[in-house]
Amino acid sequence: MEINKNKLLELTKKLITFKSISPHQAGCLDYIASYLKNIGFEILRIDRENTCNLFATIGNKKPIFAFAGHIDVVPAGEISKWDSDPFTMSENNGKFVGRGIADMKAAVASFIIAAEEYINKNSLNNHSIAILLTSDEESAAKDGTTAIVDYLKQKNIIIDYCLLGEPTSVNNLGDVIKNGRRGSLTATIEIIGKQGHIAYPELCHNPIHLFTNALYELINTKWDNGNEFFPSTQMQFANLNSGLGVDNVIPRNLFANFNFRYNNLHTADSLKKQVIEILDKNKLLYNINWNESAKPFLTESGKLLNIITQAIQETLQITTQLKTDGGTSDGRFLKDVCLELLEFGMVNASIHQINENIPKDDLHNLAQTYYNILNKLKT
Repeated sequence: MEINKNKLLELTKKLITFKSISPHQAGCLDYIASYLKNIGFEILRIDRENTCNLFATIGNKKPIFAFAGHIDVVPAGEISKWDSDPFTMSENNGKFVGRGIADMKAAVASFIIAAEEYINKNSLNNHSIAILLTSDEESAAKDGTTAIVDYLKQKNIIIDYCLLGEPTSVNNLGDVIKNGRRGSLTATIEIIGKQGHIAYPELCHNPIHLFTNALYELINTKWDNGNEFFPSTQMQFANLNSGLGVDNVIPRNLFANFNFRYNNLHTADSLKKQVIEILDKNKLLYNINWNESAKPFLTESGKLLNIITQAIQETLQITTQLKTDGGTSDGRFLKDVCLELLEFGMVNASIHQINENIPKDDLHNLAQTYYNILNKLKT
């Protein structure tokens, strides 16, 4: 069955018009809730603080298949740099342009229309469909999908199959799906020295000099070699600063922060332990604060993976690759309530950029693939 292209195009256009800059939904989630209710979904709002969240369901049988995603977007930036209004979907050189179209309002429109078309043609006597949406994925992510997950845990609801519509494709739609994500661990460190006149270094302890050996060791440590599912763990410094802004004072402090994107060969605690061993070996006086924003997760081969790869091959005539690289996603939260979780969506080359865009054909092709996934899951 072919997806209704006009209905899909109109819904995508409508979603782009909402200036839903994270964490504000700006009416976007209200509109979607009304749309889903009209096609038979039961609507539950799980709003928390300034964040709006939606858990929509149809059917009451297991297994539960869920589409998940977010309707919030990053700011448009300098609007004068856009070729057209970022909150009005436009066409330019074979592409649809608009803020959030790739990340990820086109995917949201695609799975809503795919679900609607599927429901119109099929009974839900032996399975259910859910749609999970938040307005806080691009910012703090504290009261978004986490609130939905908290609710599902309280109600002992487990989702059997979850497809997150994040923009995973790289060069062509469907060339990459994510079957996991790396963990993210950030640290802010203060190296403590002794301040004084730069002409009398024997009376001072220069934190810049003190940190040099440890810094060299940290950035040259090979944390692991990766494995068949994940690339090697990477550590990167983002900021390093010291000094009073003058040229005749040895500073007292050096401040730095760094981030680990780590695989499932490590835990946050094992990485912390290695870093502290290096700092202590170099006899540094320091303060360090840690923030783990994501644990690594992995979905191994199962029914969902088989169905999605088959649907991509048949619909898009492309053999997909499994990857776990890139940034974090709300999959880090959903994995706690999902048996199988994968991510598949638009090409990510223009996300968060001026003139964010997708190839025109990809809109219909993504919706059609989502529909075909639903169709395969029922068997």
